[in-house]
Amino acid sequence: MAHTPSNIVLIGMPGSGKSTVGVILAKMASLDFVDTDILIQRAGKSLQEIIDADGYLVLRRIEEEVLLKLDCCDHVIATGGSAVYSPAAISHLKEDGVIVFLDVDIETLQSRIRNYETRGLAKRPDQTLEELFSERLALYREYADITISGAGLTQEEVCDAILRWIDLKK
Repeated sequence: MAHTPSNIVLIGMPGSGKSTVGVILAKMASLDFVDTDILIQRAGKSLQEIIDADGYLVLRRIEEEVLLKLDCCDHVIATGGSAVYSPAAISHLKEDGVIVFLDVDIETLQSRIRNYETRGLAKRPDQTLEELFSERLALYREYADITISGAGLTQEEVCDAILRWIDLKK
């Protein structure tokens, strides 16, 4: 009998709703919730402070380390938007998780992200939101077990779509 993953892992762009949807989804599915950006910040620095002091590549490395150490069952896991830069981390998350890409169009992201330069994004200093979106989109699609388009859906409707898909796979 095939192993049914116990975790639901959310990937997607900053502003796609991973943290917000994750909290709601965890409640709806009676799972625990973890936001890996919060785990990274437990070191005492915000994501932006890490970037300002050490650069965006250090933030990506720290994120990878946090993801590789993550050992949980029955959780909704909201990852940072740059988690997909680490094939090792995604592979680790897939061991007991279904990877859900929250696909949100660039116009919606632009309307949601007001603090692009100070939000703590693991991006090149000169990189625009459009360039970051273009760079990451193929990675999100490659690693996703399921893609949920958030266009025109409420957060609860996104959660319902995820749970329907998971129920079909059981």
